[in-house]
Amino acid sequence: MSRIAVIGAGAWGTGLAIVMGRSGNHQVRLWAHEKEVRDSIVSRRVNELFLPGQSIPTTVSPTGSLQEALDGAEIVVSVMPSQHCRPLFQQMLPHLAPAMLFVSATKGLEETTLLRMTEVAAQITESGRGFAPRIGALSGPSFAKEVARGDPTAITIASQDRGLAETVQREFSDPGLRVYTNDDVVGVELGGALKNIIAIAAGVCDGLGLGHNSIAALITRGLAEITRLAVACGGRHETMSGLAGLGDLVLTCTGGLSRNRSVGVELGRGRKLPDIIAGMHGAVAEGVFTTQAAVGLARARGVEMPITEQMDDILHRDKSPAEAIRDLMNRSVKSEKALSS
Repeated sequence: MSRIAVIGAGAWGTGLAIVMGRSGNHQVRLWAHEKEVRDSIVSRRVNELFLPGQSIPTTVSPTGSLQEALDGAEIVVSVMPSQHCRPLFQQMLPHLAPAMLFVSATKGLEETTLLRMTEVAAQITESGRGFAPRIGALSGPSFAKEVARGDPTAITIASQDRGLAETVQREFSDPGLRVYTNDDVVGVELGGALKNIIAIAAGVCDGLGLGHNSIAALITRGLAEITRLAVACGGRHETMSGLAGLGDLVLTCTGGLSRNRSVGVELGRGRKLPDIIAGMHGAVAEGVFTTQAAVGLARARGVEMPITEQMDDILHRDKSPAEAIRDLMNRSVKSEKALSS
């Protein structure tokens, strides 16, 4: 029986724990920061705060101790919000071992360093423990609620370590979850992180009352700018046509369960970002944090990302959504195939 530690008991962390716990082949420890989440799982076998209505198998044990969660773990799945990745890995350091396999399931970029989550984890582990972790990135179109209830879902595990990728594929797959392997870590991580920005923009369009034409154009041009940045950072163009690129982008831009899209809807209706976040009751829309990092990364790489730049202005400089749409549409006309468009 594999011993798996899931660090982070938000909706996605809980959903993954349910998948791995329901097979009966894994002993899963789910680290939850919130005491109310731990109490809810112990007393009712449900995470009422972040994933209500989804039963959690008894093979999943909640804990508030990182030491307990990591003790003897063979696979460590990090699913914390991106802004908590660095401090949590620093707290985890004394309990990490070279034999562990690390899976990052957080879709975001670190605001201060512009690093991807696997880069943050590797940097901390190498400097603090003196070993390079065997690590991969898990991404793809996956709403936690649908994964937890067993709806057919396909995601990808990306790693340069073929053994890790194949192990995760084998251990995480079940009749409701099909896991593909990929060796393009850069492309998979950036696709998963950047699609959240475009999803907020899609929500803005909906909140403004715009129609399907607008959303289709946004998704298409959003994919183009995500691809430009991913390739500039060393990712592969074809990855952006796959699960962690187009697949995740379409889901997050159109699905009613998307937190990022929901934030955009409220922005389009005229609500202010602090009020929207306050009403999310602890849930995180990663695109809010990723947007500034994406703009910084694009500028460092000399990549033009007009949608992302307009979203940054809406989120962090109080630009009106209607004005942002006008500015996008009034840009100089270009060839669709131009590298910078």
